[in-house]
Amino acid sequence: MRQIITVMVMNRTFSLFATLGLLALSLTGCFEDKCEQLMTYYSYNPVYLSMEEIRAGVQTGPAQALKQPGKMYYKDGFLFISEVNKGIHVIDNTDPVNPTPVSFISVPGNLDIAAKGNILYADSYLDLVVIDISNPSAAAEVGREQNVFPYGSWHNGLWADSDSGIAIDWVETEITEAMDCSNVGGSWSFGRNTFASQDLMLVSAAPNASNSQFQSGTTNSAAAAGVGGSMARFTILNNYLYTVTFSDMIIFDLATMTDPVERNRINVGWDIETIFPRGNTLFLGGMTGMHIYSVDNPIAPEFLSNIQHVQSCDPVVADEEYAYVTIRDGNDCGGSVNQLFIVDLKDLRNPVQIYTYNFFNPHGLGISGETLFICDGDEGLKVYDATDVSSITAHQIAHFPNIHAFDVIPLGNVLLSIGEDGFYQYDYRDLTDIKLLSKIEVTP
Repeated sequence: MRQIITVMVMNRTFSLFATLGLLALSLTGCFEDKCEQLMTYYSYNPVYLSMEEIRAGVQTGPAQALKQPGKMYYKDGFLFISEVNKGIHVIDNTDPVNPTPVSFISVPGNLDIAAKGNILYADSYLDLVVIDISNPSAAAEVGREQNVFPYGSWHNGLWADSDSGIAIDWVETEITEAMDCSNVGGSWSFGRNTFASQDLMLVSAAPNASNSQFQSGTTNSAAAAGVGGSMARFTILNNYLYTVTFSDMIIFDLATMTDPVERNRINVGWDIETIFPRGNTLFLGGMTGMHIYSVDNPIAPEFLSNIQHVQSCDPVVADEEYAYVTIRDGNDCGGSVNQLFIVDLKDLRNPVQIYTYNFFNPHGLGISGETLFICDGDEGLKVYDATDVSSITAHQIAHFPNIHAFDVIPLGNVLLSIGEDGFYQYDYRDLTDIKLLSKIEVTP
């Protein structure tokens, strides 16, 4: 007797499908000494890129179209947008009405960026890469700190092999073979690659993740750091680069900017997602809470306090009085809560959550004076007057429902917005008449 069973091995769940007719047949007749069944399953085999190839991959070439934009960073009139795991788009944004693509810096495995002076810092899988951007059309690697980020620090399910390198893709192979019927109802044994789990499949994390620091203008001094969005894992304060992995804060000394030196690595919990600076204070967003650290001693951040919440994604921004935290559900985040909550920061050692508002699926956010910008998933970009934090949602200023933004950077006059459908800029000097200035659409 032979019956055919098709197995789709997906998300670590092995599902066996057989028709009721065949099942009935197997129960009612055709008893033979030998019973076989054909089983079809899919094997996913990694395509590796060696660390030697990865480390030789930083090159600057012509501008490219946005395909899968990640985080963005603004510095001295230039915009840097990460193309997830591929590199960095460089855009001249001195005229926000007419942003002009300049070049594309290939950086394998890049997700996060930060800049100080003429130096751009970028992750490349395990390494921290130092790039001279004094000539953005001919940016060049000038330094590298190897193996400073553990496997999978940013990349969901980074699959690495000490000999082969890092998996940058997976090849699907369909396999059909005869199996003994005695396995019916039992467990199947498959090889190591016979699965396609979402969290192990590719090094392509959702663009979760740019640290947001409001600045009241669009011009930075040459020696200053730039500014990112609310979902960053990199931020620069004075002469130090602070980065967060899922569990650690890693501090790099930038005294010699082309040669960052790791000064400390401290455990800050687990499931950490974002880092945001305010003065000498760092706010870390995690899946279970917001954590506050003082960097009065820049190489030994002091834990001050935390605010816990249900499991969810958690970017945070802050002004002098309050922290604004969005939490949302999602495949990577878990949970089922979609909210904005306001935290009173009068006492950083004892922050108090004071107000909570329900949203659709809030992602990144930004605060500019008393104006709050929230990226609310499929419901688009929303703008609120946050003068009275006890009634924020009652004072909506504007709503742009037709974009799917996941992070913003408010620059005093111009709002930068990045999302699945592209990069948008808005003039918000007149809050009663916020105008779209320009957009760069994603090319599928």
